[in-house]
Amino acid sequence: MAYYYCLKHHAVEGDHGCKAADRMGPYETEDEASRALEIAREKTKAWDEDPTWNDDVPESGTPE
Repeated sequence: MAYYYCLKHHAVEGDHGCKAADRMGPYETEDEASRALEIAREKTKAWDEDPTWNDDVPESGTPE
């Protein structure tokens, strides 16, 4: 079974729940789904700090 985090209700749902546009997932466990927003923040931070995704920023740190 897959688990999802519902952005509308701020709750973990199973396979049958709100529409896909209102959910994050799928996640393997209920606990993982309950941490969906935290996981998204962690991934965004990692991507923001990944030099392969920031190759358009000059060494001075300001966009061209």
